[in-house]
Amino acid sequence: MNLDNVIAKRVRKTIYRDGNKSIKVFDEGYSKSDILNEALNQARVEETGIAMPKVIEVTAIDGKWAIVSDFIEGTTLAELMEKNPDKMDQYLEMFVDLQMSVHEKKAPLLNKLKDKMNRKISATSLDATTRYELHTRLESMPKHNKVCHGDFNPSNVIISKDGTPYIIDWAHATQGNASADVARTYLLFSLAGKPDIADKYLDLFCKKSDTAKQYIQKWMPIVAASQSVKGKPEEQALLSKWIDVVEYE
Repeated sequence: MNLDNVIAKRVRKTIYRDGNKSIKVFDEGYSKSDILNEALNQARVEETGIAMPKVIEVTAIDGKWAIVSDFIEGTTLAELMEKNPDKMDQYLEMFVDLQMSVHEKKAPLLNKLKDKMNRKISATSLDATTRYELHTRLESMPKHNKVCHGDFNPSNVIISKDGTPYIIDWAHATQGNASADVARTYLLFSLAGKPDIADKYLDLFCKKSDTAKQYIQKWMPIVAASQSVKGKPEEQALLSKWIDVVEYE
């Protein structure tokens, strides 16, 4: 396998291109179970028919775990939005339609979103009262079993040369309530310093899916608490503000 062509660097992982293959190499010491779970998530979502890179193999390269998948030739939706701001409305329409098409799918063997969120809340540095309120709010939310990407943002959508949109990076995929996935996307736009686009995205999703905005907003403290576990100092002020909207009774 040729690892000369680096196409992306992420925290504790590097992604290479070798012909028609994408090779994600994880740093030494990266959790084996997390890597195998990511590959399994990807394989399970593949079976729904969503346009996405397919897993070719999980292997070890020089003592480091790697996931080998199809390489998708194209441009990310994030890059297109940056280059053509005048087409933002058109791109957001495509983005929302794509996310809604994901939520229409079922993958019964995926991990449950609620279980993941409960673990994340427990792992935060929040005080016991806030954690209790978040766990209680999470438990009260309707139980669904829709496929949720978990990190749905324009940089994870690649538009191929023939115009087909492919969704990449399924490491955080779960099954659960689609509104949690939407709240997470809204949070990602906000953390990227794009509150106007975040609001426009949320308005468009609510309109197209006939979902009450208040329903999605109930998830926002939960997804903010989940994000806070990553411990990024530059995000803490915004996340704390979101978590503080929790109403105590």
